[in-house]
Amino acid sequence: MEFKNLVIIGGGPAGLAAAKSAYDSGERDILILERESELGGILNQCIHNGFGLHTFKEELTGPEYAQRYIDEINDRKIEYKLNTTVIDVSRDKIVTYVSSNDGLVEINAKAIIFACGCRERPRGAINIAGMRGAGVYSAGTAQKLVNIDGYMPGKEVVILGSGDIGLIMARRMTFEGAKVKAVIELMPFSAGLNRNIVQCLNDFDIPLHFSHTIVEVVGKDRVESVLVAKVDEKLNPIMETAFSIPCDTILLSVGLLPENELAKNASVELSNITGGAIVDDSMMTNVDGVFQCGNVLHVHDLVDFVSAESEVAGQCAVNYINGKARSAEKIEILTTNGVRYCVPEIILKDNEFKPLALKVRVANVFKKVKLQVLLDDNILISKNRAVVAPGEMENIALTSEQVQKLKTANKIEIKLVSEVL
Repeated sequence: MEFKNLVIIGGGPAGLAAAKSAYDSGERDILILERESELGGILNQCIHNGFGLHTFKEELTGPEYAQRYIDEINDRKIEYKLNTTVIDVSRDKIVTYVSSNDGLVEINAKAIIFACGCRERPRGAINIAGMRGAGVYSAGTAQKLVNIDGYMPGKEVVILGSGDIGLIMARRMTFEGAKVKAVIELMPFSAGLNRNIVQCLNDFDIPLHFSHTIVEVVGKDRVESVLVAKVDEKLNPIMETAFSIPCDTILLSVGLLPENELAKNASVELSNITGGAIVDDSMMTNVDGVFQCGNVLHVHDLVDFVSAESEVAGQCAVNYINGKARSAEKIEILTTNGVRYCVPEIILKDNEFKPLALKVRVANVFKKVKLQVLLDDNILISKNRAVVAPGEMENIALTSEQVQKLKTANKIEIKLVSEVL
């Protein structure tokens, strides 16, 4: 059995940022395990721009953003293994991986950072009626086919779901000569960023149908059309409103799921809301020395936020390895009145008064509200928001002084306040 101080599972933006931060915090015994043939993760197929505005103060494509961090890893000579699949992680931090070069290997790690990212929700999870003809893809699979492999999935496209990947692929398919007939969204609001609706749909006159869904896929050998219907307030299809859209391809952008099968094996407690681990303000899970960051923890809108969160995880993992004591006394953050979740969910009552970012997502679209953080029912932060939506995460940045107040409170609550709520 091998021994490592820090093992990072995943070589995407979260894993790379965590490794860089851990190295800069003084740790040298670091190993990144990545199942693909290159570092960079999902960014390698995201050839559109819009990345890096927060982190690098300039607009980059996905591969350019990834390369910035890959260069940092190489400059620091941080060890990584490609084409390497982790098949098990135990509660006592034994990492088992397999690769063609090394065979089956077990590593005893002092600390582990899960940075495994997320996967797309498949067709089988949404129960669409119809035959299993060719032409149904997840949006991410279509993105890889077009941007990396050089294949066009189809010519006439309907996209189900308005997640960011689906919106971006609407534009990408249009660029490549396909006709995107419509984007169909079950909810009365978009799951993606507003800027992507404007830039990827409105700019190309692609219709977006809210409160609609696909009720049937028509076509035996290949998709020929889809039957679309409006849904009621309980999200049940209203069949008398159904209409047909001819197409040969369907792209599914119906949600992302944090990749947490390995974390389950390690007895990590998962959130029923985010699908990721329940973590404290050091990004540590309920399992001592096991951390999470990035989309495996909760799905982010911007990779810049992934990087910032992961750098915190890397630094805190090094603190753990070095035996820095953490408080056993903790307080859970309550999310109420329109706020769906907050990460981290737990604050440890210790003397670490460093700046802290609370990542918050709301449950619906609300207008003219105040997003408030309350300590013992006293307002710590109140931010006016013209509009808040589930598709855009709220990032609440706390100063060191505010964190000190946070850690001396007996009750922490985050909520929306409005006359109409």
